[in-house]
Amino acid sequence: MIATWRRKRTEKRVTKRGFMKKTNMELVIPSQFTCPISLDLMKDPVTLSTGITYDRENIEKWIHKGGNQTCPITNQDLKSYGSGIDPVLIPNHHIRKMIQQWCVENKEHGIDRIPTPKIPVSLSDVSELLAKITNSSKLEMENSSLCEELVTRVKNLASESDRNKCCFITNGIGKVLSSAFLELSKGKNAKNASTEEVILSTLTLFLPLDVMSKTILGLISSLRCIAWFLKNGSLSSRRNAVFVLREIMKMEEQEKVEILLNIEGALEGLVKLVKEPICPNTTKASLLTIYHMVNNSSQSSRSRFVDVGLVELLIEILVDCDKSICEKALGVLDGILSYEEGVKRAYNYALSVPVLVKKLLKVSDLATEFSVSILWKICKNENNGDCGVLVEALQVGAFQKLLVMLQVGCSETTKEKASELLKLLNVHRDRAECVDSLDFKSLKRTF
Repeated sequence: MIATWRRKRTEKRVTKRGFMKKTNMELVIPSQFTCPISLDLMKDPVTLSTGITYDRENIEKWIHKGGNQTCPITNQDLKSYGSGIDPVLIPNHHIRKMIQQWCVENKEHGIDRIPTPKIPVSLSDVSELLAKITNSSKLEMENSSLCEELVTRVKNLASESDRNKCCFITNGIGKVLSSAFLELSKGKNAKNASTEEVILSTLTLFLPLDVMSKTILGLISSLRCIAWFLKNGSLSSRRNAVFVLREIMKMEEQEKVEILLNIEGALEGLVKLVKEPICPNTTKASLLTIYHMVNNSSQSSRSRFVDVGLVELLIEILVDCDKSICEKALGVLDGILSYEEGVKRAYNYALSVPVLVKKLLKVSDLATEFSVSILWKICKNENNGDCGVLVEALQVGAFQKLLVMLQVGCSETTKEKASELLKLLNVHRDRAECVDSLDFKSLKRTF
């Protein structure tokens, strides 16, 4: 019974992975062709020092992600290369050829032949390749094509498997590529642009970057080069540039933020990616980058975010966007409204209050907290005789939503702001009050 269950489970997984298409005939897969860990048909069989054969992908997950140094079946300790910590994985070409032959013989059953796996990169090859990249980036600018060729090779190898990628990361690929990018960015040779573009693209494969890599990329020469790609590069270059910028700005260092803000067109390039999105991930990366810049900029630089029209743009985005973008846009808007110029711009924009009230209790707890904070900043500075903003907030149902929010529960800071908002709104309740009951459909708790 157990053997039958295992056979059916294996056939189901093989079908799902695309090696076998559905057929009315029942096909028995030889047990020696399946991995003992997953019971799937092996694509790249390797044998351990214990003599047991596994699929490379599964045994590497067992060793690296699981932190195990024993054989899953025998529980014996695994032998390593010399003084290294990685166990010996010997490719089992005999089993692999038998599996391929079996796939060919059963082609009429809808089974596709598994491809011959590529040999994983070795530690010595990685070390040699990184050393060549370091040396080539320091040569005369006419030889930057050699550096580009080497980085392209790294990119191809890292894209082949997670094992290769981990091997490069362990050997400090981030620092090597960041240093090469810095060296090339110091030159004024236009031929370097192609190599720098390849380096940026390759860096995105190894995110998140380590602190040293981000420190090197945060130097003024590197930032100017990244900003150039952000403004003038192709769509893929602009996408890669903002991913790397996001990593640098995560360090939350005011010096790096000020350097970027002083580079002509850098902030405008980020805003353009939000206004004219390439893809959702690029938009999110742009918003996160701006968020860190807003919260770590100096007093004298804060007006820049208002001058480029971010307040109006963010509110327009909030009208129709997904949860993740909504939270990030609200976070940026909340940061901008910490400045007096931002509050004035939001106060004078017609969509501000209706859109923000609409987001209360509708997106997520984080979005609700940001919305309350922004509304509080706008309403507490109400200085017009007609109190138009407060009346408008009442008309779109802010009073009822704030009451419900206090009953449902929120953080202490948000509770204080909501309570103060209710006091301000309560004074004008006799002038106008309206609420859309559909806004409460998403609430999960009873009260």
